[in-house]
Amino acid sequence: MTMTPETKDWTWVLTERCAECGLAVADLDYDDIPALVRATIVPWQAGLATPNVRVRPAVETWSILEYACHVRDAHRIFGERVGLMLTHDNPTYPNWSPDAAAAEARYNEQDPATVWRELAAAGEVTVGVFAAVPRDQRDRPGLRSNGSAFTIDSLLRYYLHDVFHHVGDLDRQNPLLEGADA
Repeated sequence: MTMTPETKDWTWVLTERCAECGLAVADLDYDDIPALVRATIVPWQAGLATPNVRVRPAVETWSILEYACHVRDAHRIFGERVGLMLTHDNPTYPNWSPDAAAAEARYNEQDPATVWRELAAAGEVTVGVFAAVPRDQRDRPGLRSNGSAFTIDSLLRYYLHDVFHHVGDLDRQNPLLEGADA
């Protein structure tokens, strides 16, 4: 089942509270954000244990498994991006289309237990990378392929919003979580 690709530019969340999830990343201290990202990892274990993990609640809504695969890949992508920013001057990140990644990697056919292990591991690695960035390196710049400019600081905030927002997507699928081993 093919979904309509997401075309929304979410960079506005760097300066405004997200009306959908309520998070205002601009109000947070950098040093507090890695722990907040880490806290977004835990809910996926129960979500991925539900027997309904592959069910899409609506045609245009990913299943829990698809969201989890996306979050796993987001952890990896943001880790790669901060790595580029730390080792290169003003790098441009390779393009990443979450919708194309979902189709190409067949997210809804992956093994939920494997996805859980990979999501948790990737999240911990990326949190560790961001947490270790020295204060004097947090303004290092990088560019998304569409030209959106980030610093390590703003990239961490954008990353937090992405993974936090998707925990909300998991919560919205609570009826599907019935029967999950929590």
